[in-house]
Amino acid sequence: MSNTNAGIDEANGTAEGDRPVHLADEAELETFVSEADVALIEFYTDGCGICQSMEPVLGNLARALDVRVGLINPRDDPPLVERFDVRSVPLFVLFVNGEAVERLAEGFVSGDELTAWIEEQTG
Repeated sequence: MSNTNAGIDEANGTAEGDRPVHLADEAELETFVSEADVALIEFYTDGCGICQSMEPVLGNLARALDVRVGLINPRDDPPLVERFDVRSVPLFVLFVNGEAVERLAEGFVSGDELTAWIEEQTG
């Protein structure tokens, strides 16, 4: 599947859509989700082992589905904690056409489970 929104990372020549993109703040998050039909955001914190173990799963998912994947640390932009009711990490929020439509906070989630969850939400 093609990802027309993907840019090219000059450092390693890979398409942006092929791997999770680290987002700095709410403004970057808004731009990221508004530019994609479907976007998956992982809210994480530094030092979270489960969050770190999800990154390769998310990279595989970004390559397999036409979904942009972003990572954001809500501690870097505290209003995100309240806006998305972040109580534990990793928290996955699925956006369709720029709107948050579903959330998943169950710790480590396999690629197959995450793919099924996204496909269930996007029909």
